[in-house]
Amino acid sequence: MPLSSPLTAFFAQRPLVILDGALATELERRGADLNDPLWSAKLLIEQPALIYQVHLDYFKAGADVATTASYQATFEGFAKRGFDAATAAQLMRNAVRLAVEARDTFWAEPSNRVGRIQPLVAASVGPYGAMLADGSEYRGHYGLSEEALMDFHRPRLAVLVDSGADLLACETIPCLAEARAIARLLPEFPGAAAWISFSCRDGLHTSEGELLGDCVAALDGYAQVVAVGVNCTAPEFIASLVDQMHARTTKPLLVYPNSGEHYDATHKQWHGNPSASHFADQARGWHARGARLIGGCCRTSPDDIAAVHQWASASLPPHAAI
Repeated sequence: MPLSSPLTAFFAQRPLVILDGALATELERRGADLNDPLWSAKLLIEQPALIYQVHLDYFKAGADVATTASYQATFEGFAKRGFDAATAAQLMRNAVRLAVEARDTFWAEPSNRVGRIQPLVAASVGPYGAMLADGSEYRGHYGLSEEALMDFHRPRLAVLVDSGADLLACETIPCLAEARAIARLLPEFPGAAAWISFSCRDGLHTSEGELLGDCVAALDGYAQVVAVGVNCTAPEFIASLVDQMHARTTKPLLVYPNSGEHYDATHKQWHGNPSASHFADQARGWHARGARLIGGCCRTSPDDIAAVHQWASASLPPHAAI
């Protein structure tokens, strides 16, 4: 990990970086209607204050990193809604600004600094499949070359790198080709650091079907990729996936799985009974296997992050061995 990594200060003092939890499903839980191809990015237009509040609540819960509402924010997606490139770029910058303002509000209160390191803001970079809004981020097989994927990601990265975020969260990536396209792009932005996180379909394979261990090994030589991992994946697969990664890379490992509920696409309903304490118990096991950044994805909440924070504060003192 290069010394310029924004994660360096955390790992020098803490054995675990706590990521935030779900944004979109938490916004829905608070009454937002995200039935739109723009998903959470829709609220950058309609309800930015609600995005800010969710970020602030995650910081209060114990998150060390906020991931912005830019996952579905692309020039192509905004263009379909009639927004020109300048407006689209400003909306992407606004996504970062909301998270930065929430972080600064949190940090301005002296009591919030006790036992904490100033949190980071990670600009979310969703995959090409997210722009298609057809579930392709859970299938891959785009039929595009790495060069074409680089051309897709380049304009958005240019905006987000210059937005005030501390790093890029390149997440829910279904295949090595797209991960490598992003990694190859990063040298065009010399000051940028990024994590790359795959979506996986089982305990061994990415959504496209490649072995996750092979994918993280292929990213090992890219210095600007400062962590690798898995997100938006069923929690029962995470332990095995961490084992696969731990054996194949020296980069810090991150995991932020879904809550464990299952989505019924026909009736558009979630089923299951997740609990924050159970999520924290699972997090303990993931950390023991080598995960150094842990948070949540779909259907996780500030309660889950608070439970992870409570466990980590009690069990992982500063400078504890990993």
